[in-house]
Amino acid sequence: MLQTDARTVYDEDLNVFRDQVRKFFERELIPNLDRWEEEGIVDRAFWRACGEAGLLCPGVPAEYGGLGLDFRYNAVIDEELSYAGSSAGITLQSDIVADYIVNYGSEEQKREWLPKMVSGEAITAIAMTEPGTGSDLQAVRTTARRDGNEYVVNGSKIYITNGQNADLVIVVAKTDPNAGSKGVSLILVEADRAGFKRGRNLDKIGQNSADTSELFFEDVRVPTANCLGEEGKGFAYLMTQLPQERLGIAVSGQAGAQRAFDEAVKFTKERKAFGQTVFDFQNTRFTLAGLKAKLQAGWAHLDWCIARHLEGKLTAAEASAAKLFHTELQWEVCDAALQLHGGAGYMNEYPIARMWRDARVQRIYGGTSEIMKEVVARTI
Repeated sequence: MLQTDARTVYDEDLNVFRDQVRKFFERELIPNLDRWEEEGIVDRAFWRACGEAGLLCPGVPAEYGGLGLDFRYNAVIDEELSYAGSSAGITLQSDIVADYIVNYGSEEQKREWLPKMVSGEAITAIAMTEPGTGSDLQAVRTTARRDGNEYVVNGSKIYITNGQNADLVIVVAKTDPNAGSKGVSLILVEADRAGFKRGRNLDKIGQNSADTSELFFEDVRVPTANCLGEEGKGFAYLMTQLPQERLGIAVSGQAGAQRAFDEAVKFTKERKAFGQTVFDFQNTRFTLAGLKAKLQAGWAHLDWCIARHLEGKLTAAEASAAKLFHTELQWEVCDAALQLHGGAGYMNEYPIARMWRDARVQRIYGGTSEIMKEVVARTI
């Protein structure tokens, strides 16, 4: 269980909210985890239950059906979801997509989609990555060509979280292929549009319950009113929103690391070897002590980042450093925790096996660790 008594960014209201989130996940999420892993997708009923419980898009203003809360509430949900061992895509909807629509959407777009996103009736995705383009978003090849009062969208995307479930996709596309970053726009594409097709639910190493898809756009026509914000400003919007996306991943990474550590402590204190518990060996205790020190520092750093973000001061470099540090820490802790489980750690019946698999992508999506180092290095 995540300890909150030493946290500096949470007050009693947040602790009460955390207790509600934890109880909801114990009731609605944990009993279904294994089934969702096997099926490769999370039930839409879970999304609606999250909506009813107020766990979707808590930052959406009240006039659009939300609670108008600050990012700390998102962070609590992110922490508890990660600690529970789930990769459900609700954080993408709450932490990323909702803010794009709140910050850049027209009044019509907000009123059409935000209430449905808050209730869980609508599931959303954001389509950035392409088969030949990962972190370099200026190089996307998907196009949205103007034809009268419509855009005609053509191209393909890959590794799209919520791709199978999504009712609405924010598509990163070139509205002017010759204008570089100034030719990138964000286009809303509804999943029932002619020419929009979903590919297979991709077979991944981990995070199996998070539906991740290829998406195809073949002469998909949408009204020009589906442009999110101003045409040609898409790249600027992406850069503006990336700090919160990367902070959200850092939050999940830290909580995932804590859960892996807790599993290792529990296992080593119960497992006997050579007449004593595995925990009694000096190597075990020293390994865990080193990890605990790093986790202690990690929680303090995370609270600093959240506080900076609430003040609107968290820079792109600081958010990138946070994602780098906390996801690398998650991998270090998960790998060490699995090792301390011995052969049992390689068995899927133990939670650490899933945590280890699921943690690997954290250092890739949202910007690889190598890209995070590049972003940080530019400020040195």
